[in-house]
Amino acid sequence: MVKENLQEVEKKIEEACRRAGRDRSEVTLIAVSKTKPVSMLQEAYSAGIREFGENKVQEMMDKYDVLPDDIHWHMIGHLQRNKVKYLMGKAALIHSVDSLRLAEEISAQSVRHQVVTDILIEVNIAGEETKFGTDREEAISLVEEASRLPGIHICGLMTIAPFVENPEDNRTYFRQIRELSVDIAAKKIDNVDMRILSMGMTGDYEVAIEEGATMVRVGTGIFGARDYGAGA
Repeated sequence: MVKENLQEVEKKIEEACRRAGRDRSEVTLIAVSKTKPVSMLQEAYSAGIREFGENKVQEMMDKYDVLPDDIHWHMIGHLQRNKVKYLMGKAALIHSVDSLRLAEEISAQSVRHQVVTDILIEVNIAGEETKFGTDREEAISLVEEASRLPGIHICGLMTIAPFVENPEDNRTYFRQIRELSVDIAAKKIDNVDMRILSMGMTGDYEVAIEEGATMVRVGTGIFGARDYGAGA
């Protein structure tokens, strides 16, 4: 099932890139594997996936220890400061940096472990009360302040768009994130580049690609519905 689902997702990514006049190589597919067993991740790995996204630090660590070491692990869930130390040297990218205090902790742990950690600033572009992330103006000041911290490198922006029935409803939010990244890039801030736009999930990744996403986070579309029951 995983292999067939991946083929379908890949087809849709290629078609979205074609519609947007983009090269397929500009978009990285992250397989969001939260709550999924190692056996399913191994299926995706066998099908060529090397980018996996997790929401919980402990779950990432458990899988990190038993899966091949050429996998790039993405922390995409809300990150508590006391869990940062476990990600050092293991997370290829932390997508969900939404405060200066969190950036400072990542910086401190990175220096302690003698690594440079790539991060994205999470922007709650739709202003949803149930979502984490900064607003547009806060994002700019957060980038400016976090850019001065040692041991981290700001690589772009991430957003989680609203859950909608019609993906077109999120086009405006993806466009706003893209515009924000252009505005930030124009400031030419040291230690900041806006090469990554992490936006779009199973329900709307095609629209996100059309609006400039360079990373899309697809879980259900690859692994099927999640089991949040006991032990998940």
